[in-house]
Amino acid sequence: MLDLSHARNRMVEVHLSRRGIHDREVLEAMREVPREAFVAPGFEEFAYEDGPLPIAEGQTISQPYIVALMIEMAEIGTGDHVLEVGTGSGYAAAVMSRIVERVYTIERHAGLAETARQRFQELGYDNIEVRIGDGTKGWPDAAPFDAILVAAGGPGAPLALQEQLDVGGRLVIPVGDDPHDQRLLKVTRTGPATYSEEDFGGVRFVPLIGEQGWPESGNRIANDRPSGRARTRSLPEMIAAAAEPLPDFDDPAFGELFDRFGDRRVVLLGEASHGTSEFYRARAAITRRLIEKHGFTIVAVEADWPDAAAIDRYVRHRPPRANAEPPFQRFPTWMWRNTDVAAFVDWMRHHNKRIRLSSRLAGFYGLDIYNMSGSIAAVLQYLDRVDPQAAKIARERYGCLTPWQHEPSTYGRVALTSGYKKCEQAVLEQCRELLARQLDYAQQDGVDFLDATQNARLIASAERYYRIMYYGGAQSWNLRDTHMFETLEHLLEARGPNAKAVVWAHNSHIGDARYTEMGIVRDEVNIGQLCRQRFGDEAALIGLSTHSGTVAAASDWDSEMEIKRVRPSHNDSYERLCHDSGVSRFLLDIKRDDTLRERLLERRLERFIGVIYRPETELRSHYADASLAQQFDAFVWFDETVAVTPLGPEHVGTGVPDTYPFGL
Repeated sequence: MLDLSHARNRMVEVHLSRRGIHDREVLEAMREVPREAFVAPGFEEFAYEDGPLPIAEGQTISQPYIVALMIEMAEIGTGDHVLEVGTGSGYAAAVMSRIVERVYTIERHAGLAETARQRFQELGYDNIEVRIGDGTKGWPDAAPFDAILVAAGGPGAPLALQEQLDVGGRLVIPVGDDPHDQRLLKVTRTGPATYSEEDFGGVRFVPLIGEQGWPESGNRIANDRPSGRARTRSLPEMIAAAAEPLPDFDDPAFGELFDRFGDRRVVLLGEASHGTSEFYRARAAITRRLIEKHGFTIVAVEADWPDAAAIDRYVRHRPPRANAEPPFQRFPTWMWRNTDVAAFVDWMRHHNKRIRLSSRLAGFYGLDIYNMSGSIAAVLQYLDRVDPQAAKIARERYGCLTPWQHEPSTYGRVALTSGYKKCEQAVLEQCRELLARQLDYAQQDGVDFLDATQNARLIASAERYYRIMYYGGAQSWNLRDTHMFETLEHLLEARGPNAKAVVWAHNSHIGDARYTEMGIVRDEVNIGQLCRQRFGDEAALIGLSTHSGTVAAASDWDSEMEIKRVRPSHNDSYERLCHDSGVSRFLLDIKRDDTLRERLLERRLERFIGVIYRPETELRSHYADASLAQQFDAFVWFDETVAVTPLGPEHVGTGVPDTYPFGL
């Protein structure tokens, strides 16, 4: 037999513990039982992937996560007597046998029952009894049971099984009107004739065939079927059942909900707009937890490198660079110069004050192309002087430089005019001069080698980037996000082999572009896709979104910030599904519920608001198709949100440490 102990341990850590299975006895039992002994010949190498595998008689061995989830739901323990309906390969019974005193398992296929019995004997599992028969009738002469687990989906919870529970006993069973689409139900016997029910979300099992289940044809048995769920739940109801409500931001329980991602190399936290307070506060709470409890030392944000470098000096208690400009003074100032970011930056500074090893200090870094907003301002300044009409059109074009907006032809026509082409070289020269001046500042400080080398990389690629950006299109976006990803790689390399990073960026950068309109229609890539391709399961992509409220945004590039009302989400959008769930704020761990995940694979509209928000054209300019379940690993929802508060004179303190860097 193959030595797959390493794969078994990885299965437990990655597919079970990381996804929320916490019962130590269940985890240890699944470490002990060799799943490769229960799969069909030739499938051994796939035994520890988190998916079902085929076995004889057209049946399957359930995915490890579902096995662990059902056993954990059943709350089994030492001394318990447990009934399993649907022996199948025998794997689940074997796992339970490592925990309880005795397992009784029923299989209607004689061949499967005999094969499972032989496996138990070979492994020395002598506390399992196997019977061939109709599992929907239970095992009356061995009752009562402390727990009953059913590995097939029925139209309802069979009355015979409910009656064979001891008082306090738990029945875990998939139920639903569709033989191939069920809800995972937990029925607890609370008294001689009373029961309670809990719904644990959508699952998909083979049909439960039997007198109190489905007939061989798959049609429901009308007369003998016990009462079950009246109907298949709607998608908003499925979301509500799977949603994990979020407490207040300052409650430690908020951050604890994200411990499941604590062992990742990179955790990417998105936002549906650049001007929503809840998104910043949520990311701050999650990041604080990841830094304090899980050893993350890199906070990498969608911001220019030199501006973030000024913040990094502050949080790591280093003096400001001589002659440096105050950070985040260019449009859009509110994106990082707001009260929520200031509070998080102050927390980082206080946290680092308690850290003795410099290698463990948490740093704040910018991922974005060097001074993109400053360079756009330089372009506009030049065009204002030489061609005001071109400047007007350029402002419209720059306002639409987001991957989620359909580009009206009027925004591209200026690139075809001879006057615009003639000024291209002058614009590029102006951008290079701007970058060169900033690089001179960086070179004056020889201490921060990482900062100097990163600035060198940026200046080397500046001409190509701005030439591409001038004309727009997928090349511009791809160069920018590839640059951000490469900067993240440089940071991880510089901070050491065990370094872990949190990334803050827009959902359009965080969600895997391959499953959105970006990748499908426009051949664009983003940092989320690149992280998945580079780090695999060590990367977690988490989106954040909202239904309605207010947002800080502008109407055009380089125009004044406004507090705008966010229109209620579109009827055909993912946001409307979340709103209709009735849960006001929640974490949706998409991989925990396979049936829900399958439903969320369907492409729907998703809303994206950047620094520009135009409600009057919202459907055309701020929505795009996406597959949420493939785009993200998890989704954080706030039904109603408020705009960020920009920093103003009233937020400036009196002492230098308090006012630097935001108080300058």
